[in-house]
Amino acid sequence: MQTTIVFISELDSNIQSQWLTLLRQQLPDEVILLSHQISDTQAKSIDIAIVANPAPKTLARFPKLIWIQSLWAGVEKLINEGLNKQVKLVRLVDPQLSKTMAEAALAWTLYLQRNMPEYAKQQANRQWKQLLPITANELSIGVLGAGTLSIAAMQTLKKFDYQVSCWSRTAKQLDGIKSYSGLTGLQSMVSKTNILINLLPLTDETYHLLDMNTLSQLPIGAKLINFSRGAVIDTQALLQLLDSEHLSHAVLDVFEHEPLAITSPLWDNPKITVLPHISAPTNRVTAVKIVAANVIEYRKNQITPDFVNIERGY
Repeated sequence: MQTTIVFISELDSNIQSQWLTLLRQQLPDEVILLSHQISDTQAKSIDIAIVANPAPKTLARFPKLIWIQSLWAGVEKLINEGLNKQVKLVRLVDPQLSKTMAEAALAWTLYLQRNMPEYAKQQANRQWKQLLPITANELSIGVLGAGTLSIAAMQTLKKFDYQVSCWSRTAKQLDGIKSYSGLTGLQSMVSKTNILINLLPLTDETYHLLDMNTLSQLPIGAKLINFSRGAVIDTQALLQLLDSEHLSHAVLDVFEHEPLAITSPLWDNPKITVLPHISAPTNRVTAVKIVAANVIEYRKNQITPDFVNIERGY
C-alpha cells in the first residue's frame, strides 16, 4: 500500500516540477503531492513533509507530521517562523553540497589572495601594474563554524598549505587546524586572520556576531568572505571598516534581504564583490537520493534521520 508525502515549496513552478519528478522516481512506493492536491481529511494522516521554503500556514494544515525533510542545508527560516517543536526538522546533509562549498571556499580565497579585485579595477583604468600575492603558507585563514560544510572547506584549504584556524561554539579537535571557542577565542583567532570565512548558521547567538567590535579586531588590510547568512554580519559596521580601509575587500554571497535590492549601495562599492547566493547550491540529483534514503529507512524501521536541535538552531 502506498503512503502519501506532502511536498511544500515556494519554488518556481518549473523547478518544483523537476524536484517532484526526481522524487517520484526515487520513491515509487510513495504518493508525493502538493498541498492543494490533498484534502483536509487526508492531511490529518500525513506524517512526512518534504519542503523548500514552505509557508507556515501551509504546514499548519498537517497536524500529524512526525518529521520534515528540508531540501536546504540552512533551516533558520523554518525555525524562526514558529515551527511546531514536536515536529522533527531534518536539514539536508549531502556530501556533494560539502564538496561544492569546499570548491567555493578555495575559489574565493584564491580570488582574494591573487588580488583579483585589484586587477579588475586596474583593467577598468587601463593600468598595467603587477601585484605580488602573499604565498598560501603565509596566509592565515580563519573559518567560523565547524559543521559539515566548514570542515570540508577547511580540509580543502589545508591541502593548499594555507594556515587554517577554526572558531565554533564549542572547542573541536581537528587534525592540523587550530581550534578556538568562546568570545575570547573568537577575538584571539580574528586578530590573527588575513581572510575570514563565515560559515556559521544564523541563530540568536550569531545574529550580528560580526559587529564593529569583532570586525575591527581583524588586522588592517584583512578580507572577508560570507557564505552562510547575511545577518551574521553587521553590514553597516562592515561598510565603515571598508571605507576607512581597515578592511580591504569583502566577498558577500548572502544578504539579510534577498534578492539584494537594486538600490543597495553594496552593488557599487568597489571593495565588495556581490554574489547571488551561489556558493553551494543544492544538487537536485544527489539531494533526492539522500532524501529518498531517509524516507525509505523511516518507513522500514521507523528511524527518523538526524534532526535539528530547535533550541540551538542547527
